[in-house]
Amino acid sequence: MPGAVLEEIEGDGTFLGSVKVAVGPVATSYKGRVKFTSQDEASRRVELTAEGREGGGGTARGTMSSSMLATEDGQTEVTVDVSVDVTGRIVQLGRGLMQDVAGDMFGQFVACVKQQLEDARSESASETSHEDVKAVAVVPLVLRSLWRSILRPLRRILRRPPPT
Repeated sequence: MPGAVLEEIEGDGTFLGSVKVAVGPVATSYKGRVKFTSQDEASRRVELTAEGREGGGGTARGTMSSSMLATEDGQTEVTVDVSVDVTGRIVQLGRGLMQDVAGDMFGQFVACVKQQLEDARSESASETSHEDVKAVAVVPLVLRSLWRSILRPLRRILRRPPPT
């Protein structure tokens, strides 16, 4: 995940770490844990919960479930369902903007996983350095989200028939 650092692995499927997020003037870091709550290899389904605390008192809690399905063309289709509740300074951004930013962050995550899988296929288990972890590059995501929020009402207005 962009901006994330894995700090410790506990034996029961629990991972401890942190994630840095900077959205314009609002920058924060969460420390917390992710725990696998269900793993079903036969149905290729995984569920996990995550919780973290920000230094300023905010929290983030979420769940994620994902499943994989082999397609006829030899690819794998991955379906993911995520739910997140956030409190603290980062909430000042507003719900719509946060949803757009979260969607774009997840897109970055998917692109990163895809690239790592492709690299692993071409190279045999190379070591990757995680020392230069940076905060999520959210400014472009916010600008894209703001642009979308401007376009939505304009599209609605342009689709309406003129008043008679």
